[in-house]
Amino acid sequence: MPISVKRKGAWFAGAVAVLVVMVLAALPIIASTRIVRDGIAYQMSAWTGYRVQLDDGPAVHVWPTFGAVLNEVTLLDWDETAPSTVLHAERIEVELSALAALRGEVVFTEMLLVRPVLQLAEEQGRLHLPPPQSWGRIARSVDTARQAVSAEPKQPDTSLLPSETLGTVSFEDGRVVMPDGEQQADVIEGLTGTFEWPALNRQATLSASGVWRGETISLTASSTQPLILLGGGNAPLSFSLKAAPAEATFNGTANLSGANFIDGQLTASTPSIDQLSEWLHAIALPTSDVGPVEFSARVIGNAGRLKFEQATLDLETSTGTGLLDISFAQGNPMVAGTLAFDRLDLRALAETFSPFSSGPLAASGPSDAERLFDFDLRFSAANATFGQAALTDIAAAAKARNGLATFDISDATAFGGTIQLSLRADRTGESHNVELRTVGEEIDAAQLSTMLGQESLVPRAPMAFSLSLKGTGADLESVLHNMQGTASVTFGSGSVPGLSLDAFFQQSAAGDFFPLAAISEGVLQIEGAELKATIASGIAQLENAEARTGQYVVSLDGIIPFAGRALALYGTLSAPEGADPRLDTPLMFFVGGSWEAPFVASFRRPERNE
Repeated sequence: MPISVKRKGAWFAGAVAVLVVMVLAALPIIASTRIVRDGIAYQMSAWTGYRVQLDDGPAVHVWPTFGAVLNEVTLLDWDETAPSTVLHAERIEVELSALAALRGEVVFTEMLLVRPVLQLAEEQGRLHLPPPQSWGRIARSVDTARQAVSAEPKQPDTSLLPSETLGTVSFEDGRVVMPDGEQQADVIEGLTGTFEWPALNRQATLSASGVWRGETISLTASSTQPLILLGGGNAPLSFSLKAAPAEATFNGTANLSGANFIDGQLTASTPSIDQLSEWLHAIALPTSDVGPVEFSARVIGNAGRLKFEQATLDLETSTGTGLLDISFAQGNPMVAGTLAFDRLDLRALAETFSPFSSGPLAASGPSDAERLFDFDLRFSAANATFGQAALTDIAAAAKARNGLATFDISDATAFGGTIQLSLRADRTGESHNVELRTVGEEIDAAQLSTMLGQESLVPRAPMAFSLSLKGTGADLESVLHNMQGTASVTFGSGSVPGLSLDAFFQQSAAGDFFPLAAISEGVLQIEGAELKATIASGIAQLENAEARTGQYVVSLDGIIPFAGRALALYGTLSAPEGADPRLDTPLMFFVGGSWEAPFVASFRRPERNE
């Protein structure tokens, strides 16, 4: 009589049960041998190429999974006289393949490192891991990939790559340390994450978080061809870095050999330049209170040069697009390029790149030698602001290299006219030589006075001006004390609010000092005015200063110290003979005090003896 299907099923289930019981019975016997301890040490060494030291026997468990717990595990290099520790873990928990164990083999499926400490070595200022032995499984796999890349650099034969299984390696509460004299300094603390590499010829993914320079960072990175990447070939790479002071992502192709070539899309952002500068400990910008900032571009290049194509820079309410180039040939890195903005803050730009500020600096100090990088940059904007001033059609440039720095506004439309500005600084010698030149044409002085908030004493008339100064000093304040140069201003027909000629005659008749504010109730009409001055040691000496108002002519001479903001001027009010009985002879007066609160004293020119 044939055996029923039901009975066959019962026999099969019984066989499986017996097999499971036999496996469970065999595992403790296997685990009780030295295969776990010796096998784990051997496999860890075989994979890494380092010497593995276990301080005691593992604690083996067979349920619900087969694995072991090892305490005080150390990886060392192979120096026989003074081996260096590469990694030390307080505890390592490994999950093992039960079937492989029945064959007498140790195969990892998962590994957890608890409180590991990775110790970097330093050589010629660069941090690196002590080199493992070439017979390590990972090292041999990388060498195989290197040979495939060498045979066919553009399209390596990935079928030659090994397919051994590494599994998942997790870590928690780890540290990365570096030499600091005779001690060790933390590079990263609280390092926790997972590294997944199912097979050496498949995708590898890293996900980790930790604390770097006091900020929590999280990093994810992956490559579909990690061995090709490590073997010196071009391979896909993506990463994402997130922290409170900054975020960055990259997605493209990379090459980690030689010059470290990259080609892909990069995005970066920070809520505050000031916060980013403080975190990096490397950059100090005079205009650091700026943010948020976002940057994106296609980056192409290597360790010697990087090009940022189709670059977009979002700076608060302003957006710039263009091309940037960073080269690392000699000395400071050189940043060059062109950016076109829809709106631009010229004051922030000038403060950042002005020769007075030394540009972007190393955070350790403000000297020119500590500037973080040199630059040769061009800026343009359809609209711009400088404080309260509105400008259009801006073209500006900033350069700094080998101790020479310039900042130029070659063209700008403002206050109804055009303005040009040029700053030069030469820091190659012992003293810092600074030059400033600025020219304005067809300027509406009324718009300028409104922007400055100075409604009185500034002519409301078309204006042209030029200023040329030279001096020495590391900042504008010191330059003001020793500058040399010339200045000239010409006004057309208009008016000067805050001056009354009749009030001036009345106050002068009293024959006493009076504040200039006492004659501010009125408007003085002028047909034109001009001023020329020479500047020496921070003091302006008036050579010619004259205003024409109807039948009267007002002339001034004297000095104006810039540093103390004081006045020492002698003036003459005259008219043609018989035009005004109050001016049979010219009326002379003195203007002194400060720029903010000047006073006037008038006196008649002595009559000449006939």
